[in-house]
Parts: sequence; C-alpha cells; structure tokens
Amino acid sequence: MVKSKKKVEILIIGATGFLGYHLAKKCLKLKWNVTSFSLHKPKKKRFLKKVKYFFGDISNRKKLKKIDKNFEYVVNLGGYVDHINKKKTYKSHYIGCKNLVKIFEKKKIKSFLHIGSSSEYENNQSPHTENQTCNPKSIYGHAKNMATKYLIKKFKKNNFPSSVIRLYQVFGIKQDLNRIIPFIIQSCIDDKSFPCSEGTQSRDFIEVGQVINAFVKTIKSENAKGEIINIGSGQPIKIKYLIKKIYKLIKKGNPQFGKIKIRKNEKKIFYPNIKKAKKLINWVPKKNFHQAIIKQIKFQKHNDKQL
Repeated sequence: MVKSKKKVEILIIGATGFLGYHLAKKCLKLKWNVTSFSLHKPKKKRFLKKVKYFFGDISNRKKLKKIDKNFEYVVNLGGYVDHINKKKTYKSHYIGCKNLVKIFEKKKIKSFLHIGSSSEYENNQSPHTENQTCNPKSIYGHAKNMATKYLIKKFKKNNFPSSVIRLYQVFGIKQDLNRIIPFIIQSCIDDKSFPCSEGTQSRDFIEVGQVINAFVKTIKSENAKGEIINIGSGQPIKIKYLIKKIYKLIKKGNPQFGKIKIRKNEKKIFYPNIKKAKKLINWVPKKNFHQAIIKQIKFQKHNDKQL
C-alpha cells in the first residue's frame, strides 16, 4: 500500500488581510495545509473555509503559544496598518518579528519569509537596489528596516532561513477601498467628485497575483535565504495617468486634480530595481497592468457590497 504524501504545513501571520488572503488561497490550491495567526477575524469577503484561524497579537509572546507547532514555511505579513499609533506600529512590525524568530529558530523550518516595505527606502533615490543603506524617518519604515536588519543578522550568525521581500504598490480584487486604485475605481463607478493631488508623482504598481507567485518562489528557494528582494513592476507610472486611465475606462467620475497638496518631503519618483528577483528566484513581472485594471473594475462593479 502506497503511503500518501505528507502535506506541506505553512503558517501565515496576517492571513486575514489582503495579501494574506491571496497567499492562503494560493497555498490551498497547492494542496498545502494553511494556518493563520492574526489580530482580527477575517472579513466575510476574505474568509477561507479550509484555513485554520488563530488570533492574537504577535508583539505579545505569550499569545504565540497557540502556534508553537511544526511548520515548514512561515510567512510574516503581520503588523498594524494604521501607522498613527507609533508604539503599536513599532511593536507589531519589529518586536513582533523578533518574537516569531525566537519561537521558530528552535524549530526546523525550511523558510521564514518576512514581508518588508518599500518605505525602508524612504529617503533613497530611485531605482532602489537592495544593497542601498536605508535610514527611514517614519516609524513604519524604521520598524520595518530594523526587522530586516535583525533577520539578515540572524541568517549570518545562526543560519536562520530568513528572506525579506520589499513590496511596492500592490493592488487586486478584495482589496479595501482605502487603497489608491480601489478608491479611484469606486469613486468613478459611483460617479463621485474626488480630490487628488496634481498627480505628478510616479509610483510602481503591481497586481497581487504576481506578488503571490514571488512569495511562493521565495520560500521554495535556497538562493533567497539571507537575502533582501525587491518586488514591483520596475516600471513607474504617473498618478495622473493612472487616474485618467481609470476614468476613461469607466467613463464616469470627476477627479479634482490639485485639491490635495503634495507633501514637501514626498519623492516624485519612487520605484525599484528588480534584477535581483530574476537572478535569485527566477521571477519576472508580467506586463499585464491594463488587463489587471480592467479585471479590478469588473470585480468592483459586481461586488461593491463586499468591499
């Protein structure tokens, strides 16, 4: 009698959020067992039946006893998204990361993937490369960068199998309306007037499905251990172009350019060099921005009550 192959066990910190939901969904398609640990229960639109949900605060080590189990892969998407509370931002993104490492460095995990942020490059010139020295001033960027440094140090000293992905502007279906692309789309669908800046800033946008593919490639790759990897399109676009594109596709809405002032310290151009992703994990972004925007519009037209 042939024994059935043991399923891969993955723990996703923050699987109730936008990125975590899409990663969990992908892992279920791969026939992996998915465990989630997050602060809050998932919204109805992001609930997955086959996921085991646990709840708690990663900045409180006692709460992590619920997940002190054996996993092959751990992906850390945890942390407060509301950066106004500086103490909670620091504790969740840095102390929370350290707490997770303290638990899983005693286990024989194959990969610990930490999701960093492009905010770590806050004051750097674009295109950003992973070997640039980062000195972010915001509490969010600072906490993320401290976590990155801690993980790279852990790999070098203790061979802890950590990798860090720095993300840019990710968008996709089931994203909350407080993000720029879903907000613009919904405002146009509802034929609303909405304030925006002059739109002269250039930003990097990438569809969530491509990002999730990068996550899976990274956790499976030995080459990615101890490395920082930028994930974005590598092709920045102007905000004004983005808004006008959505407006033309929907044929409704009234963007009010210039109503919001651009911050004095805001970078006009902000995007990554993504050559390292191709070299280490064989990941190259598809040029599907137009198709992804159309898909997002169709989804929001038919699912506005879920958002």
